[in-house]
Amino acid sequence: MAAMLGVMMAVIVVTGVSGALHPASNVEVTDPQTLHLAGEFVESNLGTAIEPDGSATVRLIAEQYDFVPDCVVVPAQTPVTFRLTSADVVHGFLLPNTNVNTMVVPGFVAEVRTTFAQPGEYEMPCHEFCGLGHHAMWTRVSVTPREKFADQGPLERTRCEKH
Repeated sequence: MAAMLGVMMAVIVVTGVSGALHPASNVEVTDPQTLHLAGEFVESNLGTAIEPDGSATVRLIAEQYDFVPDCVVVPAQTPVTFRLTSADVVHGFLLPNTNVNTMVVPGFVAEVRTTFAQPGEYEMPCHEFCGLGHHAMWTRVSVTPREKFADQGPLERTRCEKH
């Protein structure tokens, strides 16, 4: 019994150390203290951007107790990639009735992909307790028809008004 316990402990230690030394290849890191200064998550890059292949990329920052920007517009029937990071603590990113659900951890970039079949409004709650204001941490994704989205200017496509 003691030998088996020793082997199990050794496996746990070796796995933990090797995992910390060699993280999975899809892990992207970022410095939460300098998000606003340079790189992918500066304010001018936040919101929706159309890629050369026609897909949309949405960049968001989660911070107590808000998502920045607080609302984004995306086209329907188009592949959408959400790229998120946190400026302070662990947050959650959830779009109910879709396949979008991830944790947003400071120092790392979370990426999820989806396609919205129909136009509509999607409420986006933070589903990881992040402090006393957690219950008010909501944002919105506004899905518009592809034709209407294409007619909008760059600023109109990156932000929307809350109703």
